[in-house]
Amino acid sequence: MSVKKDIRFRVYLSFTGILLFALLILGKAAWVQVVQGPKLRYMARNMNLRNDTLFSERGNIYSEDGVLLCSTIPQFDLHIDFSVIKKDTFSKYIDTLATSFAAILKDKSKAAYYNELTAEFNDTARYYELAHNLPYYDYQLIKQLPIMKLGSRKGGLVVEQKNKRVNPFNVMALRTIGLWRKNSQVIGLEATYDSVLKGENGHCIKQRMPGGQWMIIQGSELEPTNGFDLVTTLDVSIQDIAEHALESQVSKFECLYGTCIVMEVKTGKIKAIANLGRQKDGSYWEDFNYALIPTEPGSTFKLMTLLSLFNDKHITVDDQVNAQGGSASFGNRTMKDSHLGLGLLSVKQAFALSSNVAMAKLAYQFYAANPTAYTNFLKKIQLDQKTGIDLLGERRPVVKTPLNKSWSATSLPWMATGYEVMIAPLRTCMIYNAVANNGTMMKPYLVNAIRSFDKDVQVFTPEVVVPQIASKDAIRQARQALEEVVLTGTGKHIQSPFYSIAGKTGTAQVADKGITYADGVYQGSFVGYFPANNPTYTIAVVIRTKPHSGAYYGGTIAAPVFRMIADKIYANSIGQNHHQLDSLAKVNYSNVVAVAQQGSKVNKLMQALKYKSANTSNATWTQLQDVSSTGAKTAGVPIYANNMPDLSNMHLSRAIALLEACGLKVEVKGVGQKVTQSILPGQKIVKGQKVTITLN
Repeated sequence: MSVKKDIRFRVYLSFTGILLFALLILGKAAWVQVVQGPKLRYMARNMNLRNDTLFSERGNIYSEDGVLLCSTIPQFDLHIDFSVIKKDTFSKYIDTLATSFAAILKDKSKAAYYNELTAEFNDTARYYELAHNLPYYDYQLIKQLPIMKLGSRKGGLVVEQKNKRVNPFNVMALRTIGLWRKNSQVIGLEATYDSVLKGENGHCIKQRMPGGQWMIIQGSELEPTNGFDLVTTLDVSIQDIAEHALESQVSKFECLYGTCIVMEVKTGKIKAIANLGRQKDGSYWEDFNYALIPTEPGSTFKLMTLLSLFNDKHITVDDQVNAQGGSASFGNRTMKDSHLGLGLLSVKQAFALSSNVAMAKLAYQFYAANPTAYTNFLKKIQLDQKTGIDLLGERRPVVKTPLNKSWSATSLPWMATGYEVMIAPLRTCMIYNAVANNGTMMKPYLVNAIRSFDKDVQVFTPEVVVPQIASKDAIRQARQALEEVVLTGTGKHIQSPFYSIAGKTGTAQVADKGITYADGVYQGSFVGYFPANNPTYTIAVVIRTKPHSGAYYGGTIAAPVFRMIADKIYANSIGQNHHQLDSLAKVNYSNVVAVAQQGSKVNKLMQALKYKSANTSNATWTQLQDVSSTGAKTAGVPIYANNMPDLSNMHLSRAIALLEACGLKVEVKGVGQKVTQSILPGQKIVKGQKVTITLN
């Protein structure tokens, strides 16, 4: 082959190769364009575009009187992109920025900020962290500063907003209001009304801009719908009172936990729920909603037994029952009273003194042949059902019947005294509240309204659960028995000189959750209402003691909590609303019985209220004799400073009030109406001296 032909052949081969290679490239490009194109274009777009969620703002939770109990507050993370800030602009305002950041953030000095900002600018830092979890008002201040107010594209301020759920009152009603935590268990009203509070999220499309920042594409936003607000039935003042009273007592005796419920009699509104559990360091925290957990109630359950007996007309409050010295046998077990020596008593006295034997004997006498009649009454008043309160986590109670395998010959007498039955403190509160409400049982509830921008979307009203839990006569007699507890029985030490109380103490030895009777753990309780003649509030207090505690009776650990709460509620609201002079008087049925006070105090009060009354000596004690809308008649009581007054014709509560006002320490003993005193009338007394009142 000639040289020319060889060259032409090689050129041909080269051209063919180039052509084939070009065709291969074109084919590959076409394949990429047609086959892989959509996918690659999608990936390219997604490198510069993204869908983002616009989070809704969770609704607030308020008390009945408008106090904010729980809210969502915005917090901000701030960064600076120095790459978009011009050098002359930075140089002009660096001193102002350093001064302002130091003043607003208060974490570094002006000099430190000046040096740090300068170094970051020189390094063209694109994501300098300025602040973390910054409050809204501080963020607004920084937004108005020179350079920062130019926005992200010119001023470099990069903002990330987050929402934080806060309870302004910290631990107050924490288990009731609840906690909302992202990706965590939600409790309380936050859980029950989650769908109402949370609203609906929106979304938007963001585009990556030069410098790596993401900006919302205008018109792509679907705005979020914020959640509704809740207006609760809670009263901040009453809640605060309940928590402090409960904490003072559980701390004093190092109790395992305590719970307290305050319910409005006529409506069933829950005005306060306090739950305090002892922590490892000895402090107390709202760690569990003990108000909803069924336990053996002990003697507060005797009211249910008494109601059944009254309703079935087996007994009256004045019938006699023999407590047999405080011991009686049923089957192979012996029932004992905590205080031995009781004999023949009226039913009212037996209840007031909390005789287990008397109550067990009555239940056994009238229901042993037909125990279903007794358990059916318990079902009628819904002791076997949940309360239905608008809180998640309530547990089902346990009320035995003769059909249960665990029913035995001793079940009836033990149930009659509050054992072998498990009900929540809230359910017990409901029963006592029904008695206070003349037999009408109200459903407890915590939310008055669901609200949007100050306009009610849904309103909740009082709901009757059982129109009449027992006959009118049964309720009347039960109220007499409950009042007797505080007049002469196990609750007599919490009598008030200003208002009447009805209620029942309870003490139960505990055997649950790994605790045995040998551990010596007790549950002391007091459940009652006030004022007894015209009930406004029902209060249930249940406290669990530490093992082998020296104080465990309900009258010792729980009843004082009731009195502390009732006193402050009465002083803050009921007393003022009933009459301006209630601070000087005790309401006794329809009459006003004056309490002796120093004449100087009475005169000052009369003058402040513009009441006309006779002047009395400042050293003399005075009693109101008659009160009208325009004036008040008073009469001096011959009790002078440093002399023991005569108590012989006084009611116990009035005598205690008078002696305490004299600075004496009072001890009460015995049962009855007649009062005798250890220091004779007219004898000299000194402040702090002890006097014993004996009732016969």
